[in-house]
Amino acid sequence: MRTDMTEHRTACMLQSVSLPSPVGELLLSGCEKGVHTITITMETAHSAVYCADVELNAELQQCVLWLQSYFSSADSVTSLTPPAIHHPLLHTDSFSARVLRTLQDRVSVGQTVSYRQLAEMAGNERAVRAVGGAMRRNPVPLLIPCHRVLCSSGAIGGFMGGKGTEIKRWLLQHESPDHLKTPQNVSNPDYS
Repeated sequence: MRTDMTEHRTACMLQSVSLPSPVGELLLSGCEKGVHTITITMETAHSAVYCADVELNAELQQCVLWLQSYFSSADSVTSLTPPAIHHPLLHTDSFSARVLRTLQDRVSVGQTVSYRQLAEMAGNERAVRAVGGAMRRNPVPLLIPCHRVLCSSGAIGGFMGGKGTEIKRWLLQHESPDHLKTPQNVSNPDYS
């Protein structure tokens, strides 16, 4: 695990850490207010998550522990407080921010949702393509689970600009080992 500290334009003192995972190396950055980004690099995949003792701010340390728990057992994070997220995109009233917050709040581990359903849940049923754009701009995959968004047909759809389809498939299988759930598995009385 590597750490690095840099000053962010908005006066955040960013700290970075790399964390090996089953889907590749995770590069996390964050400040004392929360996680700014998670980048999944596909160069190296590991079978176990480990993290050396380093001085991380409390929010980044909580994120490391949350991710370790997630990769150990996806269901284990349902009882944990999710790490705080401190990315400028999520502190706006934009449709993208609303989509990402809706996904994080309403689509749980083991569930999936279609792009169309997520557009409806976020308040604009005609904004299916905008939902796809929000997924591409997601600064914190895994914390905001864009891998749980599928095509209406049930096809897996894209992930990481099309380069991460196998990662998406692995994450979905990790969360629901018996079967991949269909987009209809998010129960919502308003959109059934």
